[in-house]
Amino acid sequence: MFLHSVNLGNLAFYVFMVFMATLGLWDVFFGFEENKCSMSYMFEYPEYQKIELPKKLAKRYPAYELYLYGEGSYAQEHKILPLTGIPVLFLPGNAGSYKQVRSIGSIALRKAEDIDFKYHFDFFSVNFNEELVALYGGSLQKQTKFVHECIKTILKLYKGQEFAPKSVTIIGHSMGGLVARALLTLKNFKQDLINLLITQATPHVAPVMPLDRFITDFYMTVNNYWILNARHINLTTLSVAGGFRDYQVRSGLTFLPKLSHHTSALSVVSSAVPKTWVSTDHLSIVWCKQLQLTTVRAFFDLIDADTKQITQNSKKKLSVLNHHFIRHPAKHFEENPAIISDLTATSMWVPVKVSKWTYVAYNESDKIYFTFPLANHRKIHTHVYCQSTMLDTNSWIFGCINSTSMCRQGVDLSWKAELLPTIKFLMLRLQDYPSLSHLVVYVPSIHGSKFVVDCEFFKKEKRSIQLPVTHLFSFGLSSRKVVLNTSGLYYNIELLNFGQIYQAFKINVVSKCSAVKEEITSIYKLHIPWSYEDSLTIAQAPSSTEISLKLHIAQPENDSHVALLKMYTSSDCRYEVTIRTSFSQILGQVVRVHGGALPAYVVSSILLAYGGQLYSLFSTGYCLEYATILDKEAKPYKVDPFVIMIKFLLGYKWFKELWDTLLLPELDAIVLTSQSMCFPLVSLILFLFGTCTAYWSDLFSSASVRLLSSLWLALKRPSELPKDIKMISPDLPFLTIVLIIVSWTTCGALAILLSYLYYVFKIVHLQASLTTFKNSQPVNPKHSRRSEKKSNHHKDSIAHHLRLSANDAEDSLRMHSTVINLLTWIVLLSMPSLIYWLKNLRYYFKLSPDPCKPLAFILIPTMAILGNTYTVSIKSSKLLKTASQFPLPLAVGVIAFGSTHLYRVPCFVFIPLLLHALCNFM
Repeated sequence: MFLHSVNLGNLAFYVFMVFMATLGLWDVFFGFEENKCSMSYMFEYPEYQKIELPKKLAKRYPAYELYLYGEGSYAQEHKILPLTGIPVLFLPGNAGSYKQVRSIGSIALRKAEDIDFKYHFDFFSVNFNEELVALYGGSLQKQTKFVHECIKTILKLYKGQEFAPKSVTIIGHSMGGLVARALLTLKNFKQDLINLLITQATPHVAPVMPLDRFITDFYMTVNNYWILNARHINLTTLSVAGGFRDYQVRSGLTFLPKLSHHTSALSVVSSAVPKTWVSTDHLSIVWCKQLQLTTVRAFFDLIDADTKQITQNSKKKLSVLNHHFIRHPAKHFEENPAIISDLTATSMWVPVKVSKWTYVAYNESDKIYFTFPLANHRKIHTHVYCQSTMLDTNSWIFGCINSTSMCRQGVDLSWKAELLPTIKFLMLRLQDYPSLSHLVVYVPSIHGSKFVVDCEFFKKEKRSIQLPVTHLFSFGLSSRKVVLNTSGLYYNIELLNFGQIYQAFKINVVSKCSAVKEEITSIYKLHIPWSYEDSLTIAQAPSSTEISLKLHIAQPENDSHVALLKMYTSSDCRYEVTIRTSFSQILGQVVRVHGGALPAYVVSSILLAYGGQLYSLFSTGYCLEYATILDKEAKPYKVDPFVIMIKFLLGYKWFKELWDTLLLPELDAIVLTSQSMCFPLVSLILFLFGTCTAYWSDLFSSASVRLLSSLWLALKRPSELPKDIKMISPDLPFLTIVLIIVSWTTCGALAILLSYLYYVFKIVHLQASLTTFKNSQPVNPKHSRRSEKKSNHHKDSIAHHLRLSANDAEDSLRMHSTVINLLTWIVLLSMPSLIYWLKNLRYYFKLSPDPCKPLAFILIPTMAILGNTYTVSIKSSKLLKTASQFPLPLAVGVIAFGSTHLYRVPCFVFIPLLLHALCNFM
């Protein structure tokens, strides 16, 4: 009944856009590695001891609580305060539970047991009542102030102890990390109260969904403070992202701003963290065993032996975090490691003069030092590469200075090594160590263990291969390939022209090996030099391995580094590397980065159709079908060129000054450009997705209205079309006042939802009346519908009392269908604050602050009038032409100012609705 209004070409286009969107959504929600995180388990029953807060504090924050985590005997002992450990405060995120602290708390407790409680940590956790702070920002400031009070309460629990702490360590998950950063913005907060901040999957850059101005204002306050006061902030901060598995908070939002004078901040993706090497989803990042073990190891290395608390030395804190989260040398952390090591002269010393060497150690009874004289190698080679499959933490490679064949002391080069899942390796550029005469590889005496040590000297030019990536619009039809024929242990593939966030490729590595009995392992590491977002792929050779190549952070403009594919290979294998564009992953990047802006583009398309319907009513006297007018009016060239032109003009000083004088907000496109998030043609793609969504959503809403009207007719007596049109029914003022009172005393979003339901009820009733009328009338094919419309228009324009015909009712339903689509998006965008209010109803009857209250005051009477509005009553309105012209500039405004600030979208919608309602009176 509805599809006949759209030709097959348009229908095919909308189906194709659904297919394209599905490809992008599939990549976001399913196009990543399987969950390789090990589950962390509690060895004893977890207990959460509620910390009693001062009465005034508990009364001021009735929904919030503070807990101390414990297990077994530790929990029993610490029920009697005060405490003696090192305090760590866990802050849950959006809808997060205070019980999420149990994973890291349990692991830290086991670690303390291993060292007989020489040091131990006390893990506290805040119960934020699982508030939806990512959707409603009105409680973020309240949470921040409560955390400040919690810190002061925690420190009082250690009062009188010999090694009483003066500060706490904070772990913030999701929005909890942002709340922790916001502590520094409080007037009476002392920065010294926090000694270390670790955030997990926290969107630091911008909110994931900016659904109200309180969220964006909170972000602006926090980020501006940290940028403007960066010189004075000495808080060591680590931000850990989950990688592509976390589709709730994309990793690009978690990177802290890099400021030249703020060097105590690190940002890393979990896939790049040594000994973790896995991507985590938004929830598993708090229980992923590999990541929590790394965090706990860092905590214990941060302890100052003198104070038995976390060190206050910023340099040491940064060194520890770099050691555990950035580059691990396969050695235990030492603050001041010994550079010179004593070598045993009585051990066996074996000279090695070949450029490529392998030694298989098994049940070695003697210690062996293999020495590599460097003088001849410097003449031929530029680099030396050594690797060992023995992953112990002892020193294993040294450099001798001015030695002939052996040396009693050597430079410990093990600190320059790097740990990978199956090997530890060292790469040296020979010209950087001119004083070294020999390289020494140490093989200890072992029993029952087998490991392999390899070394090779090579020229960089022979192991560094350039591979330009394929063009963005090649759609995977073309590819580029390199073949690695040499029998090397290491290759560096330079991925040229790869640095934009919208690029996405698939790399296929095929390994072909000679006949070998033992299993061969190869490691492929994607290294991004401008951000810590490396990822590893482990492959068993021979094999064919596919690697996804895409970025979380775009390459900065002033950065000239090249992304690398580092291959740690076997000399028994040959490798082929093929790269091709992945169109589905490009769509995935568009959805991942810009999917949150889709509602703005949907509303923009509906506004264009709405304006077209109003103009059709003004010019012809009847209203076109929604699908027809959507196809005619929703064109990207009506919107995008204006946004591009404004962005261009803002580059001129005079226009920018004029813009600021008019107090206009910053253009969203400029915000995206500053975050390196502007894709070519992305606005066009989003507009097409938006138009497609607008079409299918109307199909769904129209079908829903027909279904509800059928149910209405089944349950109630058939109704008739209204004989006299009354714009203001007797019950309308009363209903409007009641809903405004509801908005004022409870929640604005609730009042908007009730008004919306009333409006839908009126439309369903009209549809039911029309259906009843059609069923009761004989069909007269000779009567032209359009001529009847015109005659009705003429009659109605001269009649004193307006009467509603069947054709006028159909016209009105077409108009109401578009209005319902607009109102539906307003309701959807206001739902988060309603959900938040319902969840906290037992604590607060009135939502404060309420982001929807001002909108509700205008929208409630507007919807009430529109519910009684028919096209016949506004055809002759003097305001109709003006009302039909407004949606176009407003559709531009939605894209210009609402794509990254979704809470502004309803402000652009209610204006044409208000004008439409006023057409009844003018």
